[in-house]
This record gives sequence, structure tokens and C-alpha cells, in this order.
Amino acid sequence: MNASAEAMDMNRVSELLADLTPPATSAWWTQHRGDTPVVATAIHDGHATRAAVRRMFAISEEERLREEDPFTEFLIRDFANRIIVHRSRFEVDVNRPRGGAVYLRPEQAWGLQVWAEEPPQAVVDASLSVHDEYYEMLASFLAGIERCHGCFVVLDVHSYNHRRAGPEAEPTLSTDAPDINIGTISMERRKWAHVVDSFMAALRSFDFPGGPLDVRENIAFQGRGEQTRFIHEHFPDTGCAIAVEFKKVFMEEWTGEPRPRGARSAQKIARLDPAGTYRRFGGEVDEACARTHPTRGRSTRLACGCVGRNRGRQSCPQGVRRRRTPPH
Repeated sequence: MNASAEAMDMNRVSELLADLTPPATSAWWTQHRGDTPVVATAIHDGHATRAAVRRMFAISEEERLREEDPFTEFLIRDFANRIIVHRSRFEVDVNRPRGGAVYLRPEQAWGLQVWAEEPPQAVVDASLSVHDEYYEMLASFLAGIERCHGCFVVLDVHSYNHRRAGPEAEPTLSTDAPDINIGTISMERRKWAHVVDSFMAALRSFDFPGGPLDVRENIAFQGRGEQTRFIHEHFPDTGCAIAVEFKKVFMEEWTGEPRPRGARSAQKIARLDPAGTYRRFGGEVDEACARTHPTRGRSTRLACGCVGRNRGRQSCPQGVRRRRTPPH
């Protein structure tokens, strides 16, 4: 490579590095809403903590970063519907049940000593309030999409470590660590087979640098996080939540340094979302929802074909007037 081409390549790498990390924010999370039945989340992307928590940490910045999911915000940035949590999971983990959302013991945090001293209950309660508010927001956010589209798919995007023994150690055997792990344990798998299977097939077909991707289901992780559980409990007939775990091949997991080309490729993979699958199977999914979801009191079928529960305002983003169906 000549000098000018090398300089141009380095400039592109610098631009990509700058693009990978969003501006710092004091917000608990940010959310974006569009007209699609697909939602992507990056709930472990955050690294921020409030000062009262940070002062009590025994854990280092580097240790925290290693167990967080940096750059997952970048992976989902092109989704119209997306939620990014900015708080570190070491302050409060919204993907754990409320009772274990603050890591008080090393066994809750990969053996890491998180606290220099036990946090006062007031500090813990303030962190748990973020957990409470997150799930209030999520229920409302998804109810709105259900109202407009009848059914929805959530991609719960994470990343995972595969060199836990050290940066120079051998990585976890590939038999136990697929490139992309799909977690489906909390869903009614047969109901959503057409969505999950098509999504996995699309991932396997992606032309990733280095060859085809190893995409398997419920190997390294099973999708047992609180968010997927919550969605399937509260939207049992209309919500399909897929836990998507990227092995950290797009970054150096011990330093937190990204590999820009790998991250860009991973972002392209994330774009192979079930939106295309939904366009292909949308009518089938809508009809399944119309047949199976319980109608408590009055239900609403929108003139545009949307089906939704009566959860307050019923409207379609296209502005189509609704017509009501009588109670069953």
C-alpha cells in the first residue's frame, strides 16, 4: 500500500472510531420511535454511573468496561425503533430481576469485588428506581407498537467475552462460543418459529470477513434475561423477544478497543433484522395475533389492518381512522 492510500485508510479508520461512540449523556436511557414492528435494544451499552455510586466502587473502570457491552449502541443505530440504556450495569442491571439488579456480592458479578464498602440502602433504592422506571417505559413503548402493528419483534442485542482466561490465553472453544448466539428460551418457540428461523438463516448467509458466521441457538446463553422474560410475560400473544449475543470479535475485550471494520460488519449484520422477515410473513403474523390474542372487553381493529388491545389511545401512524369491532 502506498503512502497516500495508507493515509486515506487511516483517515477512514479514525472516522469510524469517532462514529462508534455516542456523545456522553446524563440520561438514564434514550429511545427512538418509528413506524415499524421491529425494536432493537442495547441495554448493557452504558458505562455511566452517578457520583454517589462511583465513589463507592472497588471495581476499576477497565473491569467494568470488560463486562459491559460497548458499541452495541452502534450496532443498532440504524433501527427506527431503538432503546439504549446509558447507565452501567454495575450501577443497576435492567436485565436482571429487581431483587438482583444491584450486584451486592461477587458471585453476582463474575467473581468481581464491585464495592469498597457495602452501599447504603438509600443508594441501592435510588438505583432500583431506575430499574422500575425502565420497565414502566418499556411496557408503554411496546404497547404503542402493539397498538399500531398488532405484533412486534424485539432484538435484545448484547455482546459476550470469549477470552476470560486473559488476553493472551486461548479463547473459549468454538463449540461453546458461536459467533452469534440466539437466545429463545423464554418464548413460545413454535409460535415464532417462522421469524426466528428466517432471522438465523439470514445471519448465516451474511458475507462476514473471514467466512460464514457460526450462528446457533441457546448455546452460550439461552435468553434468560429479565427483559425477554418481561416481554413474553406481558405480551404473550403479540411480542417476540430474541436475545442476540455477538461474540466480541469486533473488539479487543481486554482493552475495550474496537476493531472498526469488524464493528461496521457487525452493524451490517444487525441490519438483517426481522423487518424483512416481517414483510414476508407479516400477514401471517397479524392473522395469528388476530386469532390467538385474548380480547378483554373491547378490541380494536384499525382500518389499516392493525390489531391491538384497548390500551388507551388507538391510532395508526398513517392517520387511518379506526373502526371498532364489538366485544366478544
